[in-house]
Amino acid sequence: MTALSGFPSTSGISPVVASPGYWQTVFRRVMADRVAMFAGLVILFLLVLVVFGPLIAPLDPYQASMMKRLRPIGTEGHLLGTDELGRDMLSRLIVGARLSLFMGITPVICAFVLGSLIGIVAGYAGGLVNTLTMRTIDVFYAFPSVLLAIALSGALGAGITNSLISLTIVFIPPIARVAESVTTQIRSRDFVEAARASGASAFTIVRVHVLGNVLGPIFVYATSLIAVSMILASGLSFLGLGVKPPEPEWGLMLNTLRTAIYAQPWIAALPGVMIFMTSIAFNLLADGLRSAMEIKQ
Repeated sequence: MTALSGFPSTSGISPVVASPGYWQTVFRRVMADRVAMFAGLVILFLLVLVVFGPLIAPLDPYQASMMKRLRPIGTEGHLLGTDELGRDMLSRLIVGARLSLFMGITPVICAFVLGSLIGIVAGYAGGLVNTLTMRTIDVFYAFPSVLLAIALSGALGAGITNSLISLTIVFIPPIARVAESVTTQIRSRDFVEAARASGASAFTIVRVHVLGNVLGPIFVYATSLIAVSMILASGLSFLGLGVKPPEPEWGLMLNTLRTAIYAQPWIAALPGVMIFMTSIAFNLLADGLRSAMEIKQ
C-alpha cells in the first residue's frame, strides 16, 4: 500500500519486541539443560514415590517371613529379592523414599529459613552486628559437618526429631554465610542507596530491594546441600542415631543389611544405590540452576 503524502513509510520498521525478564530467561535456560531436566525428572519420580509410595508398593514393607529371607533379585513375587527378615525389598525401597527424602529435605528447608534470616540481617546491618554474628557462625566451622551431626545427635539422643534438629544446626552456618556475603554486595548497590536516601525504612528496603536479589543464590546453594543432608541423615540412621527399626529408611536398611553383604551383596547395595542416585540428582539440578542464573546483565 502506498504511503500517505507527507507521512514516512513504516513498511521497513520492525515491531518492537519486549525482552524476556530475568526469571523467564532462567526458566528457558533450565529447560534447555538436558542434564538438569533429567535430574529434575528423577526427583519428580522420587516425589511421586513419596506421595503414592504405600499405594504403589506391591507388598507390605513390614511383613517378615524367615522362610523367605535373603531371596535373590528376580525371585518370583519379589522383584528385588528380600532382606534379612524376609521383607520385600522393592516395597521397602519405595516406601522408604518418603522417610529418606523427609530426613534429607526438611533440615535444609529449616536451615534455609533460619540461615537466610541470620545472614541477611547481619549483612544489611553491618558493623558490630555483622562481626558478632559471623564470628559466632565461624565457631561451627571448626568442626566437620559429619562429626558435628554425630555429636549433636549423640547429645540429643536417637530419633527422627533429634536428627532433624542436629542436621538443621549443621546447615545453618553455611547458608548464613552465603546470605551474608550476597547481602553485603547488594547493600552497596545504587538502587539500595537511592531507596535509603529517599527515606525508606530498613525493613522496606530489605523486603523490596534485598530479598528479591539474594534469595535466588541462597536457594541454589541450599538445593546443593540436600545431597549432603541425604548422606548425613542416612549416616546417622546407619549408626543408630536416626530412624529406628522397623521403619523403612535407606540408611537404616544399609545398617541392617550389612551382615548379609557376603550372602547377597547386590541386595545389600540397593539402599546405597538409591542414596547415591538421589544425591547425584539433587547435585545436578543445583548445578543446572546455578548455571542458568549466571546471566550477564
